Amino acid sequence: MTSLVNARGVSKHFGAVRAVDDVSFEIEQGKILGLIGPNGAGKTTLLKAVLGLTDCDGQLSVLGLDPFRQRKELLQNICFIADVAVLPRWIRVTQLLDFVEAVHPNFSRKRAESFLQQTKVRSDARVRELSKGMVTQLHLSIIMAIDAKLLVLDEPTLGLDIIFRKEFYSNLLNDYFDEQRTILITTHQVEEIENLLTDIMFINDGRILLDESMDSLADNYVELLTSGESALKAKGLGPIADNEIFGKSVLLFEGVSRENLEGLGELRTPSVADLFVAKVKGARQ
Repeated sequence: MTSLVNARGVSKHFGAVRAVDDVSFEIEQGKILGLIGPNGAGKTTLLKAVLGLTDCDGQLSVLGLDPFRQRKELLQNICFIADVAVLPRWIRVTQLLDFVEAVHPNFSRKRAESFLQQTKVRSDARVRELSKGMVTQLHLSIIMAIDAKLLVLDEPTLGLDIIFRKEFYSNLLNDYFDEQRTILITTHQVEEIENLLTDIMFINDGRILLDESMDSLADNYVELLTSGESALKAKGLGPIADNEIFGKSVLLFEGVSRENLEGLGELRTPSVADLFVAKVKGARQ
């Protein structure tokens, strides 16, 4: 498997603040990675380093390039959607397509116009006349029309209603993603994307708390719903999270086999959201 992003000991400090603190990871080709973290965890700084918007200590390679020193070359094969659209409000849709066609060698205007025909975005409309959802559709239509190897999405559906969010991710999977492309997503709406992801990474206080494939979560983590003496016995096995819901204990275990928990209650694979909360709370203790 080809590694598109390779980080070794990457750090970024702002005075005494360690925004990214000695992290190491790889993102392989053909993966959809969810980067999850609370506000101030270091997600944005890490994304900026990957995009070449800030320098950093350590070794960071993106598509075989130094993203900060070779950013111009990098941007020919990478696309980015931020949480706030940065499209000029005065520009018309046709003018925007003219501009992208002129500056990006891998842009297909025909493909972009095909995507836009599936929306209510008028070709003669100015960006300021579009709703937030329409601006996102316009942005995504342009992005999906660029033959890029890496797509970075930073809270791409922030502020959109649930219909737009569902359509956004459906279009992304059905019309853009393939085994030759890689997607990196950050979002606080983790429940909406966990079924899309192939890999997951948790970051908190600039450090990586978890970096695994989604397939491996069921092998490494298990959630137990139990009560009474079974709960007392299970708690002796060292859960990383212990919550009470409707009089029952919900225990989350890491590295404890399901065989050791059989007969103590209902077993299930924890959601990404529950695992994230457990990991972050554990790191703060």
